[in-house]
Amino acid sequence: MAKKTHVKVRLVPESKPDSPFFYYVKKPAGGEKAKVKLKAKKYKTIGEVATELNLIDKKTGKLQTHTIRYWETQFKQIKPIIMAGRRRYYTKKTIKILYYIKSLLREKGLTILGVKKILEEKQLGSIDDSINFGVYNPTNKSKKIIKDKLKNISKIIKELKAIKNG
Repeated sequence: MAKKTHVKVRLVPESKPDSPFFYYVKKPAGGEKAKVKLKAKKYKTIGEVATELNLIDKKTGKLQTHTIRYWETQFKQIKPIIMAGRRRYYTKKTIKILYYIKSLLREKGLTILGVKKILEEKQLGSIDDSINFGVYNPTNKSKKIIKDKLKNISKIIKELKAIKNG
């Protein structure tokens, strides 16, 4: 009989304590007991993520998990862990990316193509820094251009006031 190298461990999400879901991990060396605890907050199911993102149909009150699945097909940055039973589990990093995508699509009104460009240009390590856009964090060149335009506008206003006053 072959020596067992893996142990069957039960994954118990916090929201579903009666979950029949199992996965396999390497057996600990030295005869130790296999104590593998998957923290409930480490991974979240697609339903928990949809609830957290407030993706709920206002008329029926049902979760819109299909939205997250669609975003998975559109954005390569969203990579859930798919375990046995084809259940999707999302890490904290993936959930942050989903929050970011939702805010860009729903609150700022960008298209999917626009969000893709932003995500590709932006390093995912700084995904929390939403103020790194050019509008909020202008470069020295753009500051100079803006100052010059403001000077021209104020000059035109002064000339118009001079003409008006006579």
